Amino acid sequence: MLTLYTFGPSFGLPDASPFVVKAEMLLKLAGLPYRTDRSGFRRAPKGKLPYIDDDGEIVADSTLIRLHIERKYGFDFDAGLTPERRGAAWMFEKALEDHFYWHVVQARWCDDENFAKGPASFFKAIPWPVRPLAQAFIRRKIRSTLHGQGTGRYTRQEQSQLLKRGAQAAADVLGDKPYFFGDAPCGADATAFGFISSAASPHFRMALRDEIEHLPNLTAYVTRMRREFFHDAGDGLGA
Repeated sequence: MLTLYTFGPSFGLPDASPFVVKAEMLLKLAGLPYRTDRSGFRRAPKGKLPYIDDDGEIVADSTLIRLHIERKYGFDFDAGLTPERRGAAWMFEKALEDHFYWHVVQARWCDDENFAKGPASFFKAIPWPVRPLAQAFIRRKIRSTLHGQGTGRYTRQEQSQLLKRGAQAAADVLGDKPYFFGDAPCGADATAFGFISSAASPHFRMALRDEIEHLPNLTAYVTRMRREFFHDAGDGLGA
């Protein structure tokens, strides 16, 4: 059986990583039987999760997992979409991954209160005398990555403007449809649920969550998708 390597439910979400949630929803959409395994991080080929083991074939990265499913199993995640909508759906996914994701990372790792409530738990296995040093080292690396990527260079006011525009744009794309590109879920919905639900998690204080909370169709979308695809995931609040 295909194995998906995950972090597991955390922070009231099906998984701590929106990329893992995306990959798992792709498997669900494709109707493929799979099992999850939380012990694979140290063996991750790219040093990140998710990755899958499909009968001995290792595929890392959520987007490459999608391409693998399409190639090996012939599943079309965007069946029924016009070429124009296929292109729009793909670009919409990439906007979420490049915009929403980095603001979530910044909020979780750079805000001291959020870090204590969330990512600090990832270091529990490290002995206490060196744990603060390890935490400080990783947080410095993340701040450096955010600066290089660009998100870390914005002022709070600039970020607020961008997040408001981004959340409203997502709400405008969704409109009153049940899914982002029509009456049936497509590949973009796997990404959208992963990243919008991560940003909307009440577990953390973040500006993007506040913007999403003002958009009823986005909050209803997250609730509906969770009920439809991850009703048995548990809340992960203590993870």
